[in-house]
Amino acid sequence: MYRRCLFCQADLGTNEALEAFPVGRRVAYDAEKGRLWVVCRACERWNLTPLEERWEAIEEAERHYRGTRLRASTDQVGLARVGDGTELVRIGRPLRPEFAAWRYGDQFGRRRRRQLAAAGGMLALGGGAIAWGTAAGVIGGYLVYWSGKTLWEVVVNGRQDAVVARVPTPGAAALVVRRRHLLESDLVRTDEGGALLLRHDGGRTLVQGEAALRAAARLLPAANRFGGSRADVAAAVSRIEHAGGPDGYVRAVLRTSPSAPADPARFRPRGEGAEAGLLALPTSARLAVEMALHEEQERRALEGELAALEAAWREAEEIASIADTLALPSGVAGALERLRGR
Repeated sequence: MYRRCLFCQADLGTNEALEAFPVGRRVAYDAEKGRLWVVCRACERWNLTPLEERWEAIEEAERHYRGTRLRASTDQVGLARVGDGTELVRIGRPLRPEFAAWRYGDQFGRRRRRQLAAAGGMLALGGGAIAWGTAAGVIGGYLVYWSGKTLWEVVVNGRQDAVVARVPTPGAAALVVRRRHLLESDLVRTDEGGALLLRHDGGRTLVQGEAALRAAARLLPAANRFGGSRADVAAAVSRIEHAGGPDGYVRAVLRTSPSAPADPARFRPRGEGAEAGLLALPTSARLAVEMALHEEQERRALEGELAALEAAWREAEEIASIADTLALPSGVAGALERLRGR
C-alpha cells in the first residue's frame, strides 16, 4: 500500500473513515467500474490503487457516502465529507437527493429544551418574587405585578435590545442587528433575485445575492430561538421537499418586493400584537428557511470544487482504463467487463 503521491512524492496522509484503505484525505471511487484513487492534495493528481486493495474499500466508501448528512453532485461526480473530515468523491450515477430530518432534529430539539429550561428558571424566580410581594402588601404586590409582566415578555419574546447578529459589510463597519429588528427585516424579491431587507441600528439596508443568504442565515437562529418539536421539524422538511429543494423553498418565501406592502398571510397573531418580518412565518416555515439557507450555503461550498474534480476524474479514468487491462489476457478483460455490467 503506497503512502506517497506517484507524481509529486508528497505524503498522501491518512484517514480513519476507511478501515480497509486508511490512505489519503480525499478518496475517489467508481463502484461500477471498480476504480479507487487517492487524490493528492499537493498536486491534485489522482493515484490509482492496485486492484487487490480496492473492493472492500469501495464498498466501505459507498456506505459512508450514502450515510453522509450533506452531498453535492453533478451528473457524474459527487462529493461528500464524512465524520473525520475525509472527503469522498463518488463517480457514477448520482443518488436520489435526500434531505435528512435527523440532521436538524437534534439541533432544534436541544435549542428548544435549552430555552424552555431557561424560561422555567426565570418563571420560578418570578413566582418567588410574587410570594414576597404578597407578603409585603399592596405596594409590593403592585411592583411585582409589573416586574412579572416584564419578565414574562422577556421569557416569551427575549430581550428586544439584545444584539442577535453583526452582519459584515464590505469596507464598512458591521451592521448591528437587535432582536426587535427581526420584526422589520424580511426576505424579498428584487430584479436581481432574492435579497434581504435588513433593519439594523443604522437604519435599513437591502442586502443582495450571496451576502443576503449569509446574513439571513445569521438571523434565523434568533428568530427560531425556541427551536422546534419533532413534528415541527418533520413539517419543515416536508415544506422543503414540496418546493423541490432548499433553493426552491427560499425562492417561495420571498416577499413580492422591498416596497410592496407586507402580505397579510405572512402575519401571524400572537397575544395582543402581531408578528411581522422574519417572525411572521409559522414555526415550521421559519425552521424550513433556516434549514434551507444552511443547506444552500454548504451545498454551494461543496459544488465549487466539483467542476475541477470532474475534469481531473476524466483524465484519471483514461489512464486507469489502460492500466487495469495492461497485464490481463483478453479473456479475463472480457469477463471483467461482463461482471461490471451486471
